[in-house]
Amino acid sequence: MTTGKTTRGREELVAARQQSRGLYWTVGLFSFFANMLMLTGPLYMLQVYDRVLGSRSEETLVALSLLVVFLYGIMGILDYTRGRIMARVGARFQDALDKRVFDAMIRRSAVSADSNAQTGLADLESVQRLISSPVLTAAFDIPWTPIFLAGIMLFHPWLGMLALGGGAVLVFIALMNQLFSRGPMIEANVASHRASMMSEEIRNEAEMIQAMGMRTAAFERWKSAREKSLVQSVSANDVSGSFTSMTKTLRLFLQSAMLGLGAYLVLQGEVTAGAMIASSILMGRALAPIELALGQWAVVQRAVRGWNNLAELLSNVPPELTKTELPKPKAKLDVQSLTVVPPGDTRAQLKTVTFKIEPGQALGVIGPSGAGKSTLARALTGVWRPAGGTVRLDGAALDQYAPDVLGLHIGYLPQRVQLFEGTIAENIARLSGQPDSQKVVAAAQKAAAHEMILELPDGYDTRINAGGGRLSGGQMQRVALARAMYDEPVLLILDEPNSNLDNEGSMALNKAIRAMKEAGSSVMIMAHRPSAIQECDTLLVLDHGAVKAFGPKDQVLKDTVTNHQQLQKTKAMGGVK
Repeated sequence: MTTGKTTRGREELVAARQQSRGLYWTVGLFSFFANMLMLTGPLYMLQVYDRVLGSRSEETLVALSLLVVFLYGIMGILDYTRGRIMARVGARFQDALDKRVFDAMIRRSAVSADSNAQTGLADLESVQRLISSPVLTAAFDIPWTPIFLAGIMLFHPWLGMLALGGGAVLVFIALMNQLFSRGPMIEANVASHRASMMSEEIRNEAEMIQAMGMRTAAFERWKSAREKSLVQSVSANDVSGSFTSMTKTLRLFLQSAMLGLGAYLVLQGEVTAGAMIASSILMGRALAPIELALGQWAVVQRAVRGWNNLAELLSNVPPELTKTELPKPKAKLDVQSLTVVPPGDTRAQLKTVTFKIEPGQALGVIGPSGAGKSTLARALTGVWRPAGGTVRLDGAALDQYAPDVLGLHIGYLPQRVQLFEGTIAENIARLSGQPDSQKVVAAAQKAAAHEMILELPDGYDTRINAGGGRLSGGQMQRVALARAMYDEPVLLILDEPNSNLDNEGSMALNKAIRAMKEAGSSVMIMAHRPSAIQECDTLLVLDHGAVKAFGPKDQVLKDTVTNHQQLQKTKAMGGVK
């Protein structure tokens, strides 16, 4: 990963961070006064040992103690306030980038298996967690470390040299911690992510795993990934923990050493007892931010990796330009010399495909497995961009429509049906928080799913999970068909729409296609089964990504399909297989 490739993404991240520039300055100002007030303890010790004990004045002790209580109270308020401000800075940073990162993650994941895209939101959260954590507040305190060390130097050069040497050793340990723990931490996170992804896959396919007796094998497979993750995590924690323990031990030793050296200097008459105690307190305060940073180093490393991943993701997926809103198109699709190369591949799955669909027509796309039917569907819905050629809907290229707008004009039923957590109505309404009841019911009726939905325990308000829950494969497909037909799209693309349908469902599908055609919409059906192309007017035959035949259905079937008579018989029987 080079800097040039991520410059644009880093600029977006910096711009989002700079929205809170004023708050950063406020925290810096509060940190100035909070660290000034950190001198309260050392000064109090100086006054108690050098003035109060010498004068034996109780009034002076009471006055000093009351002043210390007040100053510590102010310091606590400042420290609490800057922590609250940084929490809100982190929340503002995440809120500013949530939609941008979410859109980039969806767009990238739709065309690639890039792991940075899949973890985009988690990366954003890791940066937000760092901004809100005490370790970033400690970054405002670290510049005061030299000042505190210089204060110790004023008491006596030996004390200052001890403090300076101890601070240098702690900084060296911090650098070594970063050097030695970075690799193990990255490996641990990668292994943990793989184990989590595998467990999610197993959970999603729990029914199949249970039915096919794969539970033990699946567990062993997951356990292997889990054990690797645990080993890497333990190794990373061992490395990081050793440096953390070393830092804590050294800091405590330095405070004791400071007291010991101070006591020696007191015996020599070179410093006062108050200076001895004050030096020890200043030493602890000077080294505290460094120790805190080391203790939170895992948070820092995760955030740095998240920042780099986000920079790469946002650079690879630039923001979408605002599109001029076009009027609702007519159901006229014109495809000219379309060539599609799947993301991550070098071979074209579709080669110079050309055809047209007029309003009220249904086009069937047939061909052997791997011919490019699903690739064509993805290209026509705008998911995959053409490597060559053009796809126009009512004269406008697909990229002239905003993705959400294009989705309203093109209904899509993918080959692999996936529903989402929510109600049936919300799924049909494409996850709208407030579904339009009339449009939901109308879409379900067109998909012949209305009666089936009413038979569910709560009808349209029945809640389902991502796997469909209590719904069968055929029921899920009919709900997904209703989703594709929601809000009257002008073009309906169906990829193997009857793969899970029985005879009744297939007849209902053909009825829905007829209704779409009568309404002036166009329909494109990728199919293997004869009943799926019953309502088609034209056929497109693909073979190895190229057009083998295109034209009226009967003529294409007669020229290319050997079992043409069987298909005609199927049509005459109304789709009964």
